[in-house]
Amino acid sequence: MPASAQPAGACDCHVHVVGDPRRYPMAADRHYTPGFAGPPDLLRHMDGLDLARAVIVQPSVYGTDNRCLLDGLEALQGAGRGVAVLDQDATPAALAGLHARGVRGVRINLESVGRSDPHGIRAALAAWGRRLAPLGWHVQVYASLDALAAAAPTLEALPVPVVLDHFAMIPAGTALADPRVRAVLALLASGAAYVKLSAPYRIDPSGQRGGEVAALAAALLASNPDRVLWASDWPHTSRAPGKAASEVSAYRRIGREQLAAGIAAWLPDAGLRARVLVDNPARLYGF
Repeated sequence: MPASAQPAGACDCHVHVVGDPRRYPMAADRHYTPGFAGPPDLLRHMDGLDLARAVIVQPSVYGTDNRCLLDGLEALQGAGRGVAVLDQDATPAALAGLHARGVRGVRINLESVGRSDPHGIRAALAAWGRRLAPLGWHVQVYASLDALAAAAPTLEALPVPVVLDHFAMIPAGTALADPRVRAVLALLASGAAYVKLSAPYRIDPSGQRGGEVAALAAALLASNPDRVLWASDWPHTSRAPGKAASEVSAYRRIGREQLAAGIAAWLPDAGLRARVLVDNPARLYGF
């Protein structure tokens, strides 16, 4: 599918920006070190796929220092929204300031810090749910399938939408009848959660199970097409084998053609592409 097939207003719902470490120092306890991928690179990525909008997600390497994210939003000149990582003691005034600059959600990245468990998810969600509801924000969760399934009742009861990263981390080939998968599908069906069709390499590390990834995408869409988003996960972070956490790891080599092929496989008709790439992001992020 050529990039020009994207509908007007198409949105990439999960990208990162990484700046000059002298201006944006990374957390000392980070698990990996990505190279530079600044706003000009992001704009080239968007242009290459004919994308009009993007959602910049705070990467784990910056902890709760969201300056690089906010500067990235400024560079997008209204075509971006942000998902921040915040300290629990963030004040209402701080939240209002972030909202004014385009932030629309808080990311709880339990996978990156090695705390992907239902108890951690419940505690973090309970702390944020009531605070974010008046802002119209959402909670974005990156966690294992086991943890998400165990926390499903808590997720469904939240007063804000929940966004599940990267196919809800359902490993490619997992049976759709698996109770954990059924718990995720039920969250979508109820409207309590969104899921991102993004980063298939995180659920299919071998890259050999594309048909099963497509089948999973179809099942998620069948559950509730109004609760499915698409994202590239640009610039495709990875920790290279043998690299220390403080050494720069190269990004995965994922080209425009590969991303466009994913869209074509998962969203095979124009009406579905418009819904997932335009309508659903506009509703969730307030474009």
